[in-house]
Amino acid sequence: MEWRFATTLIGSLPYADPVKAVDRILDGGITFPSWPQLPARGYRESMYVQTGLRLPGVVFSEEEQKITVDLGGYDPTDAYTAILSDDVDHFENPRECNAGLYELMDRDLSGFPAVKGQVTGPVSEGLQVQDLTGRSVIYDESYCEIVRKTVNMTARWQARELSERNPNVILFFDEPSLTLLGSPFASVSPEDAVRWMNESMEGIGCHRAVHCCGNTDWGMVLSTDLDILSFDAYGYGRTLALFPSELSSFLDRGGVVSWGIVPNSDGTDVSAEALADMLESQIGLLEAKGIDGDKVAEQSMITPQCGLGGAEESTADRVIALTGQVSELMRSRYGFD
Repeated sequence: MEWRFATTLIGSLPYADPVKAVDRILDGGITFPSWPQLPARGYRESMYVQTGLRLPGVVFSEEEQKITVDLGGYDPTDAYTAILSDDVDHFENPRECNAGLYELMDRDLSGFPAVKGQVTGPVSEGLQVQDLTGRSVIYDESYCEIVRKTVNMTARWQARELSERNPNVILFFDEPSLTLLGSPFASVSPEDAVRWMNESMEGIGCHRAVHCCGNTDWGMVLSTDLDILSFDAYGYGRTLALFPSELSSFLDRGGVVSWGIVPNSDGTDVSAEALADMLESQIGLLEAKGIDGDKVAEQSMITPQCGLGGAEESTADRVIALTGQVSELMRSRYGFD
């Protein structure tokens, strides 16, 4: 599949109406249309609820906006029966919690080069769901395994459904909590994080991306079985050059860098030309480390920094437009047009 600064979006949009949200995506010139999470519709559209809906024993609080489980009182039978029997349909996500997904799937997607979906990755999901004492379930060995298996089965269900609308599917595993690794807020070893992400990405049958909208150990992330690295290049683009050997190996095996170069809140008045200059400069840093810049360009995508669920609608409209404009400029500068 051709990449060459193709565009997609990250997760959420601020619209409450799924028809309006999907119209905006399909009419906005996005190369790989994505389904939008719509948090304006309520906590049921939270990324953590959407991925964790089928976790056994979970309780979702709209008022407190939290997910809890009684680790002493849940019944894992249905979940494990479905996992062991490879019953992907058990992990179907309902329309009432995934309005944007179903709206996108109701459209004709056959003319696009690919479509993009997303689930919450196992580290972030496991840290977000808490037991009755407020402790993250990622620290409970048995329940953490269920989280990983649930992420994997949910991803497989979604990839299957999207592939029936378009044969080329890109599935992002959103992992904002990777920024916490090594801090007191996430006592998770890099080895466990890599193993858990690989387990969750296994066998989904499509392009696999890991997205982190902050700074983290990119060498660790690049060592996973991902096909696409998605990161906040506007805020942390220079940090990727700190891992030249890992990035070079990733590119050599066909890996794609998805540059979140378009700011998603403050700074959206910046010009597309300035953002393209910034991205060129970041690619130049990689070239200075011995990485082929033309190869990077061939294997690059453009996105906003992160999701737009907390932005104003006008800001989201501006970001979507900027994303396409930066892509056009980069394609022109590298001779892809």
